[in-house]
Amino acid sequence: MNSIDLHNKCFRAVSNSANGQVSSLTTFHYRQKGNKIWGTYWGGSIRFGTLNGIISGTDLRFNYRHRDESGAFFTGKCQSKALLKDGIIYLSEEWQWTCDDYSKGESELIQIME
Repeated sequence: MNSIDLHNKCFRAVSNSANGQVSSLTTFHYRQKGNKIWGTYWGGSIRFGTLNGIISGTDLRFNYRHRDESGAFFTGKCQSKALLKDGIIYLSEEWQWTCDDYSKGESELIQIME
């Protein structure tokens, strides 16, 4: 299984479940050292968020926390699958809130090429 390098890569959402807060205006900036991943995200209805977890090959598992425009804090967990296609990384995510209503959702992110 080939590993994906996420260090200093940025992403944007191309889709998200209706119960999520991430949108195409949300930017994710990932960092990686070995199998450890962490990052920050902001934009759209999210003022600022952080995530941290691990990557194994193309599988990511992490927890996240952010503050939204209203000032409320939200937490969750996510399992993602990374796919490299034509030099661009796509992340297919299954997530769940660990607060509020504990609902689940799915999202797709695409690497921003600058």
